[in-house]
Amino acid sequence: MFTGQEYTHRKLVVGIGSALVDILAREDDEFLQKTGAIKGGMKYVDKEFIELTMSQASKKLTMVPGGSACNTVIGIGKLGGHARFVGKSGKGKIGGFFEKNLRKNNVDPVLFKSSSFTGRVLSIITHDAQRSMFTFLGASSEIQPEEITKRCFENAAIVHIEGYLLFNEDLILAALNAAKEAGALVSLDLASFTVVEESKVLLKKIVKDFVDILLANEDETLAFTGYSDEIKAVRSLSEHTHIAVLKVGERGSYIAHAGKIIKIKPMVTGTAVDTTGAGDLWASGFLFGLVNGYGLEKCGNLGSACGYEVCQVVGANIPEQGWQRIKKYWRNHGEKKGVSIPEKRPE
Repeated sequence: MFTGQEYTHRKLVVGIGSALVDILAREDDEFLQKTGAIKGGMKYVDKEFIELTMSQASKKLTMVPGGSACNTVIGIGKLGGHARFVGKSGKGKIGGFFEKNLRKNNVDPVLFKSSSFTGRVLSIITHDAQRSMFTFLGASSEIQPEEITKRCFENAAIVHIEGYLLFNEDLILAALNAAKEAGALVSLDLASFTVVEESKVLLKKIVKDFVDILLANEDETLAFTGYSDEIKAVRSLSEHTHIAVLKVGERGSYIAHAGKIIKIKPMVTGTAVDTTGAGDLWASGFLFGLVNGYGLEKCGNLGSACGYEVCQVVGANIPEQGWQRIKKYWRNHGEKKGVSIPEKRPE
């Protein structure tokens, strides 16, 4: 593990995960039931299922680059940070669209190539702003453990891993080991309560052995810890990691570190248009703050600002006006408080 002094010289955040394109559909609960979706959850399907479901949509669909870790590093790039994304994309226009968008948003792409189709997610957004997902991993599922080496994470302060990689044990272990060899801290977002439920044994081992920063929403935390009480839940999340984050939507968030719990107020209360990417963009602000030496409360406030803005639009792409509001807020509230992460993991 690098020291605090070295940490101040490392600003790069590297995300690793599925290279996916998000297809956004605004529909009602009746449509959701017809598709067999898990409300607020995610199901893996084939490309044909997504195409069939798209053909039944009642409204115009929107396509944007996606994937949890990808959303997070794009947010860091938009904040003016140093960001890289590691994944595997496929043939055709969608793969080119994905890579071009990374570069446009100041993210360095490390994309292994496949002859398969690029992965995609059909995200059905209902009137309560919940998103229910069907995922076709495509080329992203073909990334091999041996492709993930220390070089992927060279000069990284933090390697941010999406929880969906838990479905491929060899791959996530390769990423974790390579991140540690590169001297980076490991951040893990639990991604979905369905991921936690299906990978709980592996997840507990990984958190204990590798993870420095653990991020989860209330559904994921309940599945992982068994606690619905917010204070008990975030304290349980933090048992084997430096920093634990519990995001509780419009009620704000909690950050647990070194036996203390910080309550982060929501940016603004009100109705969300769409919660797609809310957790991913919260992580953008939080991790950007960490690598730039801000205290945990300031990092949480920036995360809250990013999470709020993305909930005001459909999809995970904050428009330029939103980024300007976030940066203005940060100029007014972002005094530095020093590096907040311990130099090594607790025994």
